[in-house]
Amino acid sequence: MDYLNLGRSGLRVSRACLGTMNFGTEHGLAASDEAEARRIIDAFIDAGGTFIDTADLYHRGETEEIVGRALKGRRERIIVATKGAMPVGQEGRGLSRRHLTRALDASLRRLGTDYIDLYQCHQWDPLTPIEETMATLDGFVRAGKVRYIGCSNFSATQIVESQWAAARVGGTPFVSLQPQYSLVQRVIEAEILPACERHGIGTIAYGTLGGGVLTGRYRHGEAPDPDSRMGRLLGRSMPGANRWAHSLLSDRNLDIADELVKVASELGAEPAAVALAWVARRPGVTSVLIGPRTVEQLRGNLAAFELELPDEAVARLDEISHLDLGPMDGSFFHLVPR
Repeated sequence: MDYLNLGRSGLRVSRACLGTMNFGTEHGLAASDEAEARRIIDAFIDAGGTFIDTADLYHRGETEEIVGRALKGRRERIIVATKGAMPVGQEGRGLSRRHLTRALDASLRRLGTDYIDLYQCHQWDPLTPIEETMATLDGFVRAGKVRYIGCSNFSATQIVESQWAAARVGGTPFVSLQPQYSLVQRVIEAEILPACERHGIGTIAYGTLGGGVLTGRYRHGEAPDPDSRMGRLLGRSMPGANRWAHSLLSDRNLDIADELVKVASELGAEPAAVALAWVARRPGVTSVLIGPRTVEQLRGNLAAFELELPDEAVARLDEISHLDLGPMDGSFFHLVPR
């Protein structure tokens, strides 16, 4: 396992980050119970993993409780990241001083710890001045309850506004962003990754298997297995879930998955490992979130971090997944007379 500094900070994290959204039974959908979650955490740590990510929203707080109990007696060895902003039970939501203070204290209690290594804003809050949010987060750092701060699902503009706000209030800047990034979702390359680089922010990529499409399990002309993730989503009477599943199973995404399967076969590797390895080697990516539901899936995911992708294989995957994102190198300004 390799380790890198997260953004412009001294926080050193493992290249693999264990995502825990599947730990708990509140939401169903083939999640991992506590016994299996503990086995996954143990195996991850044994493999050299030091970085675990969770959120107060996951399974209404149950996930944080599972992680806290699993890390008892070895807390100091692990970088624990969690997120606030979303509603949990009867709690409010957003990035206001009132809500974040309550959310952080609740996360500390559920995790059974007196500090969070990386506390992240789960999403942007358009109703709260960003200066209030950044001043509140800085207060957490000064109080010793939080070591570093980050954000998730922020746009490039929101990242820049946040860093400027931190400077204006004399506070702590973000050191990380969690963006969705995969062979089927590359839009962050246009503006978000350059903004992160400019402002000293490391990226922790999530959604790296494209909702399961990049495992090679779904193919053109074949209905998803009813027991698969897409099969379960399509089988639910929820329009939003159906639309999301259909968007993931687009012709473009299935074309990418087909090429991925070919590349993986030639390398003697699993498609999921190749998809993860592709993200891990992208410029600007510090750590890659993996979200296994079983120890077997964990081991398959961890194989990605030992896999060296040949340049020819990377070029094929780059080409099939290419998006026309417009000028990203300042070429627009070449059209402006000087």
